[in-house]
Amino acid sequence: MRLIALIIPAFALTAQGAKADDGLLLSGSVRVRYEAIENQARVGFDRNDNLFNVRTILAAEYRQDSWRIGGELWDSRVYLQEPGTPVTTGEVNSLELVSAYVATDITAPFGPGSRLTLKAGRSLLNLGSRRLVAADDYRNTTNSYTGLRADLTLKSGLSATAIYVLPQSRRPDDPQGLASNRVAVDRESFDLVLWGGLVAKPQAIGRTMAEVTFFHLGERDAPGRPSRDRSLNTLGLRLIRDPKAGQFDHEVEVIGQWGRASTSLAATAPRKDVRAWFTHADAGYTFPGSLGARLSLEFDYASGDSGGARYGRFDTLFGMRRADLAPAGLYNAIGRTNIVTPGVRFEAAPSKRLDFFASYRAMWLASATDAFATTGVRDPLGRTGRFAGHQLEGRVRWWAVPKRLQLEIDALTLIKGHFLQGAPNAPAGGDTRYISFNATAHF
Repeated sequence: MRLIALIIPAFALTAQGAKADDGLLLSGSVRVRYEAIENQARVGFDRNDNLFNVRTILAAEYRQDSWRIGGELWDSRVYLQEPGTPVTTGEVNSLELVSAYVATDITAPFGPGSRLTLKAGRSLLNLGSRRLVAADDYRNTTNSYTGLRADLTLKSGLSATAIYVLPQSRRPDDPQGLASNRVAVDRESFDLVLWGGLVAKPQAIGRTMAEVTFFHLGERDAPGRPSRDRSLNTLGLRLIRDPKAGQFDHEVEVIGQWGRASTSLAATAPRKDVRAWFTHADAGYTFPGSLGARLSLEFDYASGDSGGARYGRFDTLFGMRRADLAPAGLYNAIGRTNIVTPGVRFEAAPSKRLDFFASYRAMWLASATDAFATTGVRDPLGRTGRFAGHQLEGRVRWWAVPKRLQLEIDALTLIKGHFLQGAPNAPAGGDTRYISFNATAHF
């Protein structure tokens, strides 16, 4: 904290001293979050818990003609944790240069109206729906990738993105280092490789955009770091019509996954062929008027493993969860795997300073013998049934000072169903309640 206190004023002074025409852009933010949970739904952690998160981001980019050089420094730390608090590399990553890149824009490489952007180095990625490759924002830390990226846009509107990257392994990853917010440099290696990309066509069907994605993840054991030796191919098709006042909108994404992977990190774990899939669908209507209200029906399905000759648990790779399913942090119970969940959502933005949403979803297991979502709760014999429960969630965000200070409250209740109450390793306690208070200052 002392180091952060020294860095922020110095960075702010540098930004104030920069000239508007020198091509240097400086920015930053500090987010503080207090979160608390009652009756933790995940296996192996304290029943009731609280945590204080601090995340500082400093960003700089220098532009000259068609060239850009930039970077981002993230400092993610937590406090108030106990030995049974679920603190991982999702919460702690102290003083890490998550982005350091060089990029260039090439005008008209394939005729008038076309544009090609090439980028190399370490950077953050948010691709397509962000359900497979994303830089998570609600989580205290983010995903960073080292490698190459190319973005092409044609005059017709057709766009394509291709990547070949090494996802970062965040450090520290040992309990003592995490507990002390120790500074350790993240690493990348060819033991974990991600490549692929997407092609998108706006107005492919009326106002509906069509998008095809493909990613290959290759993973192998490294010294001191066992892995599931994943070799996964993930192919997706998405159709989306963006919300517009007075009109209906929709999104459908179907993703298939195949390859090979070990069923666990154990050296003796069997390696199986993978056949898994995921689908998301929603349909909504945005009401005319100043409230900016939208009502939508949603559905998500992610396959689980049934214990046969093939491994069926869907792997979301580096995807986000907050926008579709639930918060991370102390809750982090609902993820894109072994879940069937229809829901309804109401959201509104009555002004530029205020927005909010409320949602409800019912949840079942796709496979009765696999662990439910990311809770770790499992009945290997499948005798506890499939109904996991009901989730009620809401969020309110308000710009107390426009573009400078945003306040946010997230609240959630998980009404546990028969499975989360009666499975052999289900944590004791009643319904799960989670709340977080956030304040983010931008400079």
